[in-house]
Amino acid sequence: MRPAVFEGDDAFWFETLRSFSHAAYGGSDFGEVLATAQKIEPGDFDSWHDEWLALAERIAGEARCSEKRGYRVSGRDSFLRASDYYRMAGFFLHGNPADPPITIAFDLSVACFRSAAALFDPRIEPVQIPFEGTTLPGYFYRGNGAGARPTVVIHGGFDGTAEENHFFGAAAFAERGYHELSFDGPGQPGMMHREGMVFRPDWETVLGPVLDYLLARPEVDPARVALMGISQGGVLAPRAAAFDPRIRALVAFDGVYNLGENPVQRLVPGAPELRRALLQVNPVPELDACLARAMAARTDVRWGMQNGAGVLGTDSPRKTLLRMLDFNVADGVAERITCPTLVCSGASDPFLGGQPEKLYEHLSCPKTLISFTADEAADAHAQVGAMRLACGRIGDWLDGTFSTAPAWADMYAGSSCLDRQ
Repeated sequence: MRPAVFEGDDAFWFETLRSFSHAAYGGSDFGEVLATAQKIEPGDFDSWHDEWLALAERIAGEARCSEKRGYRVSGRDSFLRASDYYRMAGFFLHGNPADPPITIAFDLSVACFRSAAALFDPRIEPVQIPFEGTTLPGYFYRGNGAGARPTVVIHGGFDGTAEENHFFGAAAFAERGYHELSFDGPGQPGMMHREGMVFRPDWETVLGPVLDYLLARPEVDPARVALMGISQGGVLAPRAAAFDPRIRALVAFDGVYNLGENPVQRLVPGAPELRRALLQVNPVPELDACLARAMAARTDVRWGMQNGAGVLGTDSPRKTLLRMLDFNVADGVAERITCPTLVCSGASDPFLGGQPEKLYEHLSCPKTLISFTADEAADAHAQVGAMRLACGRIGDWLDGTFSTAPAWADMYAGSSCLDRQ
């Protein structure tokens, strides 16, 4: 779709569309987002922070006033929006997780979400999952229904938070009667801010303790545990599923085969010798100059390299790109996945276009590919802008996968969006 604001600045527009998208599950209001975006100077990270922070503070004040007066629904709704607006305020400052403005915005985002969580019925339970001498922060949602219930485990990717997962599926699956466990792992905001713990490609070592914790809960049916990874999580979750048979269904939202492949092709185009220079120990002036030009010209590249350095633990754009290449399911890893797998794809994904199809081609398990289109307003990365549609299709697929008589494939028979094997 054409940008409603920030035409010519893909990064600012995508993040604004992301916030618009969260309105589907209570994370924003259209007018609040649009009015705020119209005040921001394109490409100016400080302007972005200041305007979103002002909105977050105003809505958080509304929330506290409603809660104090006993208006639980109004308080919950305002706390949810304030949580996401605080997240937006700190978003483009991710290059330095210890920077006071981002720390303040992150802490307030978490605090507002937890205030909202306490006002849901049943309440959303904050949890701490034991992991390598510390804990991973997360939330457990109880689905309605008698007996042990199917459960969806959700984690984000390069920049999402456990709190934001509410708008990327947690609320949707809870509506459908699923239990849901969201968490932040290494490299994700909850662990970066508290522990400085960067991403690791062996994600099965992260999911193992998460599943240990989950399956110790009596309300969880161990035969119906699904895992969904969002964005970069579209490579992390498949990696975990390849090595842990306790995952009975997998959703790659969107799918990723090799995280670093697209950025390398995009930022070091048509120059094999420069791509080989990524592997050099010493600086390569021509390559470094190429990356510096890209960062100066594009907001999305500047932010991606800055955020990447923080969450991947690197000290240069060249090393960031090289580290991204470690996050893949190549060399037979994708082929190890045995559980039914849903791969989502956005037709106009500017970040990881083509990666879902590549992952899908390498799967040998029962598999489904859904290609979301521009006509559906769902062609963006992770289907931002069409979250009710995306979560509906994912939820239907989960229902069919965990049902003894799945009707999901029949429902979409003949649809051009669907490939199923």
